[in-house]
Amino acid sequence: MTLSRRALLLAVGAAALPAVSRTAVAQAYPTRPVRCLVGYAAGGGTDIFVRLVGQPLSERLGQSLVVENRPGAASNIATEAVVRAPADGYTLLGTDGAAAVNATLYDNLTFNFIRDIAVVGLIRGPLAVMVHPSVPARTIPEFIAYAKANPVTMASSGTGNPTHLAGELFKTMAHIEMTHVPYRGAAPAITDLLGGQVHVYFGSIPAAIEHIRAGKLRVLALTSLTRFATLPDAPLVADVLPGYEASQWFALCLRTSSPMEIIERLNRELAAILADARLQARLLELGTIPFPGTTAELGKFVAEETVKWAQVVKASGAKPD
Repeated sequence: MTLSRRALLLAVGAAALPAVSRTAVAQAYPTRPVRCLVGYAAGGGTDIFVRLVGQPLSERLGQSLVVENRPGAASNIATEAVVRAPADGYTLLGTDGAAAVNATLYDNLTFNFIRDIAVVGLIRGPLAVMVHPSVPARTIPEFIAYAKANPVTMASSGTGNPTHLAGELFKTMAHIEMTHVPYRGAAPAITDLLGGQVHVYFGSIPAAIEHIRAGKLRVLALTSLTRFATLPDAPLVADVLPGYEASQWFALCLRTSSPMEIIERLNRELAAILADARLQARLLELGTIPFPGTTAELGKFVAEETVKWAQVVKASGAKPD
């Protein structure tokens, strides 16, 4: 039995409808406001990043970008909500480097970040190894020698936070011991560092820059592989411990199952926004620079971060707060 020509054409046309429909939807995108779920409270680094790029992004898309803060569980609550939302490009995610740590730190996640989330824009920056002036060390070698001879307390912005794991990686590579003292955020960690209650903090530059400039905190080195314009005279941990690198990063994402045309468009729009000189100057003030790349390249970076920090989480024995 053979199909008539008309029946064959109808069958082919029906099979093509879903693809044509998805393409048409992607070409028309967006036709209504887009929302972005931020995994942290307002005023934090992730929230600031999303709002900085949000206005120019809404202008380029021709629709409003509505920011909705969903803090909790180191950004996992917001990520899960995005993974459960329709894969239509209308629900974005604002997250940070904790996403790479959470894959190992949490045992019961209902999602796989690398599999389920596509990164369309990313910025990153170094952490600063800062100490209270009472610590008699002005370089990384001097600090390592001091830590080998004295008890040292290490502040962090929370267990499993990049500020914690940067210190754990340092401990391993420097073969020293430091007692971890977790805080609920950068502000209380810096407050106790300023008061001399803790010795060292692997923290973000913007949160402490005024105290650094006032001489209330001393920067021993940066955790990046290259020098950074905000603190151009600061040396690198990697100068002493080759291969050491830790960074803070912030990203804008959406579901990987969203139409590829939408994912690629958002990636192009973010690349253009992050190439703006005025925005780059503002980001530099916040201790970050754009990390350009295709969605595949950004995904590769996050995957590498996930593997790297999994080893540190396991070695440290870190557990969620």
